[in-house]
Amino acid sequence: MDYFLTEQQTMTRDLAKKIADEKIKPVAAHYDETEEFAWPVMKILAESDLFGVYIPEQYGGLGGGILDMCLVTEELSRACGGIALGFAGTGLGAIPILLYGSEEQKKRFLPDIAKGKKLAAFCITEAGAGSDAGSIKTTARKDGDRYILNGTKQWITNAGEAEIYTVIALTDKAKGARGASAFIVEKGAKGLSFGKKEKKLGIRASATREVIFTDCEVPASNLISKEGMGFIVAMKTFDSSRPGVAAQAVGIAQGALDHAVEYARTRVQFGQPISGFQGIQHMLADMGTQVEAARALVYAAARMVDSGAKSVAKESAMAKLFASEVAMRVTTDAVQIFGGYGYMREYPVEKYMRDAKITQIYEGTSQVQRNVIAANMIKESLKRQSRD
Repeated sequence: MDYFLTEQQTMTRDLAKKIADEKIKPVAAHYDETEEFAWPVMKILAESDLFGVYIPEQYGGLGGGILDMCLVTEELSRACGGIALGFAGTGLGAIPILLYGSEEQKKRFLPDIAKGKKLAAFCITEAGAGSDAGSIKTTARKDGDRYILNGTKQWITNAGEAEIYTVIALTDKAKGARGASAFIVEKGAKGLSFGKKEKKLGIRASATREVIFTDCEVPASNLISKEGMGFIVAMKTFDSSRPGVAAQAVGIAQGALDHAVEYARTRVQFGQPISGFQGIQHMLADMGTQVEAARALVYAAARMVDSGAKSVAKESAMAKLFASEVAMRVTTDAVQIFGGYGYMREYPVEKYMRDAKITQIYEGTSQVQRNVIAANMIKESLKRQSRD
């Protein structure tokens, strides 16, 4: 399907696909098995300038937007959803700075991210604050020209590997979520440490750790926006980043579908390729239709974000919800088409199924996405009623 991409976007997508095919696919199983972080691939992405596709030119980027980020994320995820997170997780960590950072902060931090010299991470989740992000306990106390952070963030993508962390912490506990603020914390800061690397069901090439703040000293100049803006920064970040998770889901689904079609063409049973059986054909048709529908929704949501639309929460949530659900269905069906071989780790599709699951969970579960969608639909209905 033609999505009428610009020449630059087409070049970006094609370059990402070339890297995925030539540099990621051959090593995807290795990194899934060893659970190592794929630094050699990150270096290739950096040398190809892909880390800067969504960053404005004045900060060292290529001047694209969220759609450009989605195009890269999708193609990389088609080869390996875990390795792709080194790129996509950095985007999540950079978005708060892009949206709310001061000019000085943007000039200081974004160029190194754009060049792939430094990875980034976003820190909001805690042991008692998953879907209920407003229940965070990490604190930030003002002390002269610095803030002192205390608390532990959990399941942070790129943790330990990233150099730049955007962190949501409470500067006024009495105000609850309205007392949250956003900070930029650099690796090496006094009092910053990391927990063990988590062992996960999928996306095993991605680093997931606790980020621990023990009287961690952060310059006051690293406060993003102003005190009390942290929850708004976080929610607006998710509005912009969720199409990226959705693009990861589309890439994972497309990768599994590609393998399923190829296997169905070559697997012979009852004297003919199984692609000749109507039952398999219908499965493939449904899988292909679902993937294309998800892609169309993701690209439309990303374009809406890039247009500067005032409210994109509903559309971003729809894209994330639909694409992640499609990824889980399509990868499960791909395993089914492979049959017993699909259940074996020697074959690629079981990994796609494992990788797909996380897209229904992080950056807001599918249930939370439905809450966001419904709340916005009701709000829109009330607005229409008040105008009538």
